[in-house]
Amino acid sequence: MPRLHLAIDNCFASKRWTQPDEWAACIASLGVRCVEASADTEHDPLYNGPTYCERWIGEVRQAEQRHGIKVVNLYSGHGTYSTLGLAHTDRSVAERLRDTWVKKMVDAAAQLDAGLGFYAHAFPLAVLEDPAAYATSHAALVGLLADCAAYAASRMAKTIGVEQMYTPHQVPWTLAGARDLLRAIARRAGNPIYLSIDVGHQSGQARFQKPGFAEFLRAVTAIRQGDWQRVPWLGPKAVFDLAAATARTGSEPALAWAEAERHLPACEHLFATPADGDPYAWLAEFAPYSPIIHLQQTDGRHSAHRPFTRAENATGIITPRRVLEAIMLGYSRLTPASPVPPVSDLYLTLELFFPTAAHPYAALEEVRESVRYWRAAIPADGIELAEALTRVTKES
Repeated sequence: MPRLHLAIDNCFASKRWTQPDEWAACIASLGVRCVEASADTEHDPLYNGPTYCERWIGEVRQAEQRHGIKVVNLYSGHGTYSTLGLAHTDRSVAERLRDTWVKKMVDAAAQLDAGLGFYAHAFPLAVLEDPAAYATSHAALVGLLADCAAYAASRMAKTIGVEQMYTPHQVPWTLAGARDLLRAIARRAGNPIYLSIDVGHQSGQARFQKPGFAEFLRAVTAIRQGDWQRVPWLGPKAVFDLAAATARTGSEPALAWAEAERHLPACEHLFATPADGDPYAWLAEFAPYSPIIHLQQTDGRHSAHRPFTRAENATGIITPRRVLEAIMLGYSRLTPASPVPPVSDLYLTLELFFPTAAHPYAALEEVRESVRYWRAAIPADGIELAEALTRVTKES
């Protein structure tokens, strides 16, 4: 059974409390000791440069001692997330990101005795819609991630993990895909790369289910009416084009669908199953391989990184009891065939976003309320999972 720690990503402090001493003092005042330091909060190798980043590490060490906090993980932010990154169509760009961003973050994590989690890749439509191109690009991505895993092991970084997402162009986004990715990287690198589960990143999979004739017919009708918001996901462009042509010409949909179906078997990577959209299914399968678990409140349809306030919890689907039960299920299912070695420490990490125009101190109070909500389940860092689960079960 693992030990649990309540952590918080300092992304809520981005552009607000930006110096290590500032966000460290702020987080300590919330009653949190474990910090996930976001690259967006002024530690991005590409934006800030080596001189500042080295100075930042020294300032973090001072802040840790002054305020009694510990940076337990570093994490990527919006900067690398917004690009094709490690899956760039130009190999030189992908390798540059590996060398000048991922490896530099690994170095920083090693110096701070911290882990690293990140997300820095996406496939463009031209790749997604060409099965052969996708296979080649995916294999190249596996190679680069394996390079990152091997480098992290050489630098004695604690753990390195890639985040799970929720759309076809950002893998891993399905349970099966995540399982295969972890195994492929470990096999190639000789060292594991772990997963970061975000409990709101199951909000997109329901939109990307494999279509049948009913969905094709709905698409034809919606296109004919010009109601593009109601066009369901059809997968490859060839299928969409057939629906559009049918809507334009008024030809027989059944005949077009018979042709469209032939394009689907080669494009399984474009589709999810219902289970892929269940955050608790992800925890039940992958929590033992997810040293970082991102917490946000969600209604299951949006990944807005909302806080755990009374108002948000009223419509939210994420509760401490269900999270801990799913984690327990994951550890109870461990077998020698596990894709990577299980971890013994889980950092349940609040990752809360606030609008740029949000009142900073009002936002801070919502963060404080979120901490109180989760501290009821994790009163002390290092609590064993079984004890925490017994605690929340009794209180409920």
